[in-house]
Amino acid sequence: MGKGRKIKTKGRISKIGSYAIASSMSMRDHRQQPCITCTTFNILAPIYKRLNLDNNQNSRESDCRAYWLARNNRILDSLLHERSSIICLQEFWLGNEELVNMYEKRLGDAGYVNFQLARTNNRGDGLLTAVRKDYFRVINYRELLFNDCGDRVAQLLHVELAAPFSQCLNYNDTCQEILIVNTHLLFPHDSSLCLVRLHQVYKILQYVESYQKECNLNPMPIILCGDWNGSKSGHVYKFLRSQGFVSSYDTAHQYTDADAHKWVSHRNHRGNICGVDFIWLLNPNKYRKLLKASWSEAVFGMFKYLLRRASLTEEDAFAFLKADNDGDCITYYGFCEALRQLNLTGHCHGLSVEETKDLWVQADIDGNGLLDYKEFQHGIWNPESVEQNDENNNEDQNDFPKDGQEQTIGFSVENAVLFPPEVEKGRWPENYFLSDHARLTVVFSPITMPCSQAIS
Repeated sequence: MGKGRKIKTKGRISKIGSYAIASSMSMRDHRQQPCITCTTFNILAPIYKRLNLDNNQNSRESDCRAYWLARNNRILDSLLHERSSIICLQEFWLGNEELVNMYEKRLGDAGYVNFQLARTNNRGDGLLTAVRKDYFRVINYRELLFNDCGDRVAQLLHVELAAPFSQCLNYNDTCQEILIVNTHLLFPHDSSLCLVRLHQVYKILQYVESYQKECNLNPMPIILCGDWNGSKSGHVYKFLRSQGFVSSYDTAHQYTDADAHKWVSHRNHRGNICGVDFIWLLNPNKYRKLLKASWSEAVFGMFKYLLRRASLTEEDAFAFLKADNDGDCITYYGFCEALRQLNLTGHCHGLSVEETKDLWVQADIDGNGLLDYKEFQHGIWNPESVEQNDENNNEDQNDFPKDGQEQTIGFSVENAVLFPPEVEKGRWPENYFLSDHARLTVVFSPITMPCSQAIS
């Protein structure tokens, strides 16, 4: 799934510029102290951007060089004005050599090293991740190809703080390495694709875990950036939270999981506005559940959601699962049949036979091959709740390490800004033309902390 390599106008166009350089808050204010800034931005590939020219609503910006060239130059202007340490772009138009060369030159001249990855099956767009050479030394770069129905991909960068920057932090022998992931999940065009998106995140976390084991790495911060195509109420969000990740923007603004309505970052092709762009942070002192346990809980959460959407109560759901059995228990056959009827199996992007068996094992607590009502309650209907870590409580991050305990670098979230500023109030401005997504930038302050491992 993954592989590794190391790399070294006129008219309407003028309206784009008003939001290109201006910013609701200067991130430069934080550069007097040693901080790292990270920006994620879906820049809307010209092959997807519709233009209404001569009453032809099927026109695409990719057919009008002046339009896409002007817009992308202004995107670059805004990115280079902000000068983030890390830049993660989605819907980067890799199918156009001129645009690719423009980004390579302007980012390169500004001191960035950049990595590009196209989606599979020649979709035309992909990802670009760039890091400032004066902040980071790139240790390794890996590519994740999901090879699924959405042809989605992800990038993983393993970096170390560059010498001049790390010396001013005076962290001595503390591990100063970071893992950065950039991705763009599938859009949930229908409910069956929600499982595909959950699979994509599971693959990312599996790959990160296997990479850390393969390279025998000490625990280090993990930053996940991108367009997640799902909100704070979705299964992907809850899955990442169960693994200890926090939403950096919500942490900076002291928002809880119930505050999803307070900000948006995307106006989709259906005209809906929603918050889907995240920079996730996992610090190395966070205790984590085993990944497979979190995965099972996430799938059972989706299972429960589908049953409740069909107006089934807990008792109704138990009866539905044991429909093939006159007794008081659910059989493996009844479990599989229920998954099929809920469209979670039986198609190319559904649960595999092995995954179905793993779920059954998780639910069958006593291992006797049958689920009674109590096991159904605790194993399927109400599996261990997602741990609601307080995203705004950094007390565990500032604990002094005990003598002899291994130390590593971590991050506290100092600030976060969405641009244009209206989206921070839950509104989408009609005079914003850079993209159909907002740009998200987060300021991280490095701190030392003790290491922790995953827990069972």
